[in-house]
Amino acid sequence: MVIDDSKTIRRTAEMLLKKEGCEVITAVDGFEALAKISDHRPQIIFVDIMMPRLDGYQTCALIKNNATYRAKPVIMLSSKDGLFDKARGRVVGSEEYLTKPFTREELLGAI
Repeated sequence: MVIDDSKTIRRTAEMLLKKEGCEVITAVDGFEALAKISDHRPQIIFVDIMMPRLDGYQTCALIKNNATYRAKPVIMLSSKDGLFDKARGRVVGSEEYLTKPFTREELLGAI
């Protein structure tokens, strides 16, 4: 699953992952993602940090606080690459942190 309010990032990640044979579900924000997660049960979740309504940190925390989805890997996506941002991602339960724009190798490497 790719959660990002940027259509360009969603399409880029979706295209790269589909070329590798992955089925990809997208969402424009955390609220849409939480509704889709229960329906589609993704194996891995990429989530942008800066989104309206429910940001990536909040979305990740909600996923990780749910016993059903706690084990799902969450990878944060952000244009920020500061130590504080990465640490905050770890605090809410993310397994990895990718800085945008990411390369194909970085995206696949995170998986």
